[in-house]
Amino acid sequence: MVEIKTDGELEAMRAAGRVVAHALTAARDAARTGVRLRELDEAARAVLSEAGASSPFLGYRPSFAPTPFPAVICASVNDAVVHGIPDDYALRDGDLVSIDCGARLDGWTGDSAVSFIVGTPRPADTALVDATQRALDAAIAAAVVGNRIGDIAHAVSTVARAGRYGMPEEFGGHGIGRQMHEDPHVPNWGRPRRGLPLRHGLVLAIEPMLMAGGRNDYRTDPDGWTLRTVDGSRAAHIEHTVAITHDGPRVLTLP
Repeated sequence: MVEIKTDGELEAMRAAGRVVAHALTAARDAARTGVRLRELDEAARAVLSEAGASSPFLGYRPSFAPTPFPAVICASVNDAVVHGIPDDYALRDGDLVSIDCGARLDGWTGDSAVSFIVGTPRPADTALVDATQRALDAAIAAAVVGNRIGDIAHAVSTVARAGRYGMPEEFGGHGIGRQMHEDPHVPNWGRPRRGLPLRHGLVLAIEPMLMAGGRNDYRTDPDGWTLRTVDGSRAAHIEHTVAITHDGPRVLTLP
């Protein structure tokens, strides 16, 4: 069931979204050559704890997962698209890192992700991250009252196709509110003017995931969580929680 939030509930979600933004900043600031992924998770945990927030990621176990998720962030490096588990991997110069984080505060949830390069960037990686950001920006611009879910999906896929990037077809964004994952599903592929109408108070987590190799298929690691490109090409993932309002899209996960 699709839930529409009141203006007061949007303010509560904004508070949760601000915590997410600060946690992502802390994780990104900690990301340097030689730092282990676990340390990025620790940096985000400290922010959540200080804010009095909990993690909707920690202990989360959807139907496909063999075990509950063991961390407060997903840390996906290079050919990992999403859902990477932060472990003892030590970051190297030139790594492309995607960090996804959520926070639950006073019963409301925020969800956001960033992609960045550690140390010396490769031009192809910079172009990939930039394209993913453009895809998200285009999707947010389409998240207006009177449009439909398909307009958001079409905005993402238009940018991906223009750059000849691939995307994992089964994965996309989602509604969000008291739970991290709510209806509706927000695909990254779609046709304009199709799907659920966008109404004031609808809140969506919009999250393009672009893969440099141009393929749309992926493989899953033995951990049952980490999604990787089949061809070993690099991937980027950027996400914001966005409220549809009469005044235009409102990004709830900005700092």
